[in-house]
Amino acid sequence: MYKTKGPDGRLNLCGLKIAKLRMAMRPRCSQKAFADKLQLLGLEVTKNTVQCIESGNRFVTDIELKAIAQALGVTTDDLLAE
Repeated sequence: MYKTKGPDGRLNLCGLKIAKLRMAMRPRCSQKAFADKLQLLGLEVTKNTVQCIESGNRFVTDIELKAIAQALGVTTDDLLAE
């Protein structure tokens, strides 16, 4: 059977890692500023989208994952690592 939730009930595996990496950015990067950065990379996202991803209430597509990794300066494997 196909599972759509992680073992913790979240809808994505990378949200917590994204939040941690975003907050570690210097200068500090708010969810709004991060959404703006993602928009420059071609993603149609808002601050609320970033909040939903980080809290695990939204799925993340492969296209979004690639852009998020690029914006954070990491690989997609880094975002999915346990």
